[in-house]
Amino acid sequence: MSTGVEPSPGSDHRGRIASLEWPWYAVRVKPKFEKVAAHSLASKGFSSFLPLYKERRRWSDRVKLVELPLFPGYVFCSLDLRQRLPVLQTPGVLHFVNFDGEPAPVERSEIEGLQTAAGSGAALAPWPYLREGQRVVVARGPMKGLNGILLKVRDEYRLIISVTLLQRSVAVEIDREAVRPA
Repeated sequence: MSTGVEPSPGSDHRGRIASLEWPWYAVRVKPKFEKVAAHSLASKGFSSFLPLYKERRRWSDRVKLVELPLFPGYVFCSLDLRQRLPVLQTPGVLHFVNFDGEPAPVERSEIEGLQTAAGSGAALAPWPYLREGQRVVVARGPMKGLNGILLKVRDEYRLIISVTLLQRSVAVEIDREAVRPA
């Protein structure tokens, strides 16, 4: 599976960067410009990372396997922020993801995890972001349609079902992959 990683000087064949290099930032790009932006950033000498997944798409006359961005509208780029102007001048780039007006770096461990997963050859797919304590609904299986709160106990996920009138709750073990945000 292609990871969309463009190696640059100081990176290995999978696009991983040495720990002494710059932080990674999420760059917002125009819709459908992810591959163009990642390639353009790499050609400018920046380390760029565009994790992709494969999906079957059906047209009226055929079915085709296409590569799509795991995070539509985003490309990751490693750089010294003092050099951000060439990134912002790249075709398709809109802006950096920022907080309080400053570009916010992505956790290095999260980028490394994505790079490892993308380089593994295992099938990847987008997934809804779920956090502990979030209200969820079971999407498949014998408890399909059930609502509750997601809880993690010793590396296992539980669905908390409450009876408000009795002020009591029940925890049932659940496959995290079977739930979606409510």
